Amino acid sequence: MSPATQYRRRNPFRLQRAKAWLRALAGAVLVFCGVPVGAQSSHAMQPFRVVGGLAGISQYTRWEEPFWTRELPRISGGRFRADIVPFDRAGVPGDEMLRLVQLGVVPFGTVLMSSLTANFPQYTAPDLAGLNPDIASLRASVAAFRPYLEQTLRKEQGVELLAVYVYPAQVLFCRTPLAGLSDLSGRRVRVSSAGQADFVGALGAVPVRTAFSQVVRSLETGSMDCAITGTMSGNTLGLHTITTHLYDLPITWGLALFGANRAAWEALPPELRALLRQELPRLESAIWQESERDTAQGVACNSGAAHCVSGRKGQMVVVPVSGLDEQRRQEIFRQTVLPSWLQRCGLRCADLWNQTIGAARGLGVPKNP
Repeated sequence: MSPATQYRRRNPFRLQRAKAWLRALAGAVLVFCGVPVGAQSSHAMQPFRVVGGLAGISQYTRWEEPFWTRELPRISGGRFRADIVPFDRAGVPGDEMLRLVQLGVVPFGTVLMSSLTANFPQYTAPDLAGLNPDIASLRASVAAFRPYLEQTLRKEQGVELLAVYVYPAQVLFCRTPLAGLSDLSGRRVRVSSAGQADFVGALGAVPVRTAFSQVVRSLETGSMDCAITGTMSGNTLGLHTITTHLYDLPITWGLALFGANRAAWEALPPELRALLRQELPRLESAIWQESERDTAQGVACNSGAAHCVSGRKGQMVVVPVSGLDEQRRQEIFRQTVLPSWLQRCGLRCADLWNQTIGAARGLGVPKNP
């Protein structure tokens, strides 16, 4: 039985919903080789659909959407153009995105790494909670893991990895004062991944998996005390108006994979594939640079600093990371987060870790942890 058939039998309603969404948007989410909609000839390339990341976030509004709708037509001299929609406004389930790309239901899609924890925990290694306290560490982790990621996605999922995007640092926004990590004990904290849940759970906090779109409501109603989200994402949501303290420790960063169904990729004209191979790394680089800037700008704007230029000014208290908490971060990663990931990932992942990130970062583990 093929993977596609198995998926259809296990998830008939999800698959029908995704296909209905794609049919409904077929006139808007298409790429043609310079042939207007409604005027395709028999020689027009078959359309492919592009599904992007989170709506309303700068990665999408300032980079993904403009690339496909404006930059691609410009650099191709009008030969290629595209429209793109964010997955969270299109009814595409984020935790099924990689599977849908694998099946070709979504030929081109942006996959949040945090959504892979349940089905593909091996791919989440570069952004485990507590692993990367700064963007230089994150770059080193991704560089060490990327060859495996590219090869295994292609071989096991039939997905061509075209770019790795990153969101700003994911930090803590809290409704009441805190001086450090120990103050999280007993608080209900919004998390977006199992790794984040492991991290805050080790501190005695209560992790609550909550969708990005529900963060504001959960904090306003008091059902959560703190939330982990991006420094600038939190500002965009307006968290600077409903929380008082921002703890300046990147717990994770929020990686996203942009990939293509292998058959859909190979069906593109060679000149378009060559163009995307050339331009998508530039888009990736721009997104990483923007993420680093937005991390700093998010802190500045949420606290109302004078050098805030790209967000709304708040009056939050920024809590710096103490030496004691930096030591605690390392302990939690080694003693809780990494062992939990290895348990979810399976026996082969100790070797995988040691051969990639563990070797690059000096964080090796025993083969039978």
